[in-house]
Amino acid sequence: MSYRSATDILPAELVGEIQKYIDGAYLYIPSRKRRTWGSKNGTREMLKQRDQKIYRDYQNGAGIEALSERYHLSGKGIQKVLTAQRKRER
Repeated sequence: MSYRSATDILPAELVGEIQKYIDGAYLYIPSRKRRTWGSKNGTREMLKQRDQKIYRDYQNGAGIEALSERYHLSGKGIQKVLTAQRKRER
């Protein structure tokens, strides 16, 4: 994010209207689109694929303790993944 002068970007009439509300102070204008967490660097997709693999391994007979060691998650974390995957399957 960078600061830019409103007078360089906006019409003078609009700058005048904004100055009625906030004169001489900084104003943050958020962007229209905000990316969801993990979408920029692929983390979201990577975790989705990992969770699907965990669920598939569980369906193929792997136990929670074995999955916990294989994926470096706690048993509770594996259970949360399995619960979420079951809900998605419905």
